Order: sequence, then structure tokens, then C-alpha cells
Amino acid sequence: MNNPLKILIVDDEPLARLRLRSLLEACSEPRTEVVAEAGTASQAQHWLRDHGCDLILLDVQMPGPDGLQLADAIRSLPVCPAVVFVTAHAEHAVQAFELDALDYLTKPVRRERLQQALARVAQRLAERAAAQSVRQQDESEQAVITISDRGRLLRVPLAEVLYFKAELKYLTLRTAAQSYVMDGSLSDLEQRLGERFLRIHRNALVAKAAVRELERHAPSTNFGELDGGEAPSEGGEGWAVRVASVNEWLAVSRRQVAAVREALAQQQA
Repeated sequence: MNNPLKILIVDDEPLARLRLRSLLEACSEPRTEVVAEAGTASQAQHWLRDHGCDLILLDVQMPGPDGLQLADAIRSLPVCPAVVFVTAHAEHAVQAFELDALDYLTKPVRRERLQQALARVAQRLAERAAAQSVRQQDESEQAVITISDRGRLLRVPLAEVLYFKAELKYLTLRTAAQSYVMDGSLSDLEQRLGERFLRIHRNALVAKAAVRELERHAPSTNFGELDGGEAPSEGGEGWAVRVASVNEWLAVSRRQVAAVREALAQQQA
């Protein structure tokens, strides 16, 4: 693995977070990078709304929502990080693995044991990347998305796809004629589909050719639902794009407004 594992440490004890940092620095392979720390599950969840990581080193017992609740909540993220619990309470191990935790370390953590957990995470990421590469090659050659619908396998031409939208644990694929529910993640699709699609929001990937206009929208019930719960921008307004054929409006995060403008300019050139 060439890139370091990006790690979020979540523990309410500053000394525990400091010790984990020290242990990670002592682990030579795979390489790691602590990208953030959080003292509560709520802080971690807030950070994860706008950032990504490969691994969360997660305590169980914390003020407010505990680590088990956080692990359950992040399963709905478009790309769910690997979770390794690091706690003094071994009695939660069974429940942790029911939440798809990759490992469970008890305090005080030994460097050798942490090294094993990191190796498992790196292996999982490598397997995911390999599977993604196979899917990408297959679908790029065929220019279709294969989905399962009521027990049938359907091949939807990419040229017909208007957008993908993350909703809870699934994705909605929208064409001019119909909506389909499919498994997967927006981040994987974004990498596989290349320049044809544009990420406009953490929960939406839109075909560039389908973007018709960009404008400010005052907050409303419908817009709030499309926005996925993101707070409106300064001044109480947010941005949205109108999607061709279906004339639906999808929320645009502030950081993606410039990219949407550029895509519209390219269409007009």
C-alpha cells in the first residue's frame, strides 16, 4: 500500500489519544497518518460529514452517544471507514463485531497487536481496490451499470443515467424514465465513471450533460430533504442544480459550486 492509512482517533481521554498517536508512530508498516481526533462520538460524526478516512480507532464508553452508536451510525455513509475498537471494556466485543468492526483491541494496547489490526485494514482496502478495478474495467468497456431489481439483473446504459443519490444504506440511480435502487458508494462510482459525472454534494453525483442551471434557493421543505440535512449557507440560502429531463433540483454543497459553474461553462462553449 503506497498511501498511508488515514486515521481518525475517537476517545474522550486526551492521554489515551496521545498514547495511540505514539503507538501509530512506532508502527512502520503499513504507514499511517492521523488526520483528526475527536473527544466524543458527536464530534466524530460531525467531522465525518465533510471528511473521509480509512480507519477509525474508536473507544466504546464516552460521554453522550457511545462508540457502538457511532459505529452503527456511520454504516450509512457513502464510504464507510473501517472500525477498530480500542477500549478497556472487553464485554462489548460481540456487539462490536455485529457492527462489522474489523478488530477489537483492549487497553493497554500493545504495539504488536495494533500492528496486526493495521495490517488487516490495509488488506481490506487492497481487496476493495482490486474489486473496484475489475468492476471499473468491466463497466467502462460496456458503458453500462449493472443493478439488481426484484431479482432481475438490469444493464442501464450510462448515457441514460442522470444522477446517483445516496439515501441511507443504498443509492438511487435516476434516469429520465425511472428510478432504481442499487448497492455501492458514491466515492467508488466517482472514481469509476471519470469525467462524465460530477460530485455536487456528499450525497449526489450528477451527469455533467444533465446539469441545466445553477441558482440559489431559499430554504424549503423539499430543498432541505434533497440537501441531506446540511446546514444552509450564509444568508440562509443554499445552491441547487436543475437536472435535465426530470426538472428536479438537487442541492449543491458550497465547495462544489465552482465545479458546477465550470461544467455549465463547458457545455456552452
